[in-house]
Amino acid sequence: MADKTFHVEIVTPRSQVFSGEASMVTLPGVMGPFQVLYNHAPILTELEIGDIRIVGDGQREHHFATSGGFMEMNNNRLTVIAETVESAEAINVERAEGSRQRAEGRIQEARRAHDKEIDMVRAEAALARATNRLKVAGSAKAVRA
Repeated sequence: MADKTFHVEIVTPRSQVFSGEASMVTLPGVMGPFQVLYNHAPILTELEIGDIRIVGDGQREHHFATSGGFMEMNNNRLTVIAETVESAEAINVERAEGSRQRAEGRIQEARRAHDKEIDMVRAEAALARATNRLKVAGSAKAVRA
């Protein structure tokens, strides 16, 4: 199986989040999730908020929450460039739950008061990011169990 792997790098402006070999990567594309395998055709595409799932050495799974970005696959090298990427193990579930509750509160308040000063788009994006972080943290726990 080792001959059917490809190199994966995930980077943000602050750091390299992951570098290693994979047999399969599932990414959150803007048209829906998609998978990349060994010898995939060259592709450059945008990513949205979601879970990056890497199946690596020995079929070990790695999960990462991303707020979107871009990925390129070329010559069996997959690169993800994103503003934020967080490994499932590094997600602070209490903090993510607090963010989710605050975002839901801002959305409810804006709807109730018809408040134009509360940016609904920002509140909805914050809710999507927090919900994704909670989902990814839960996925990693399920895999470890």
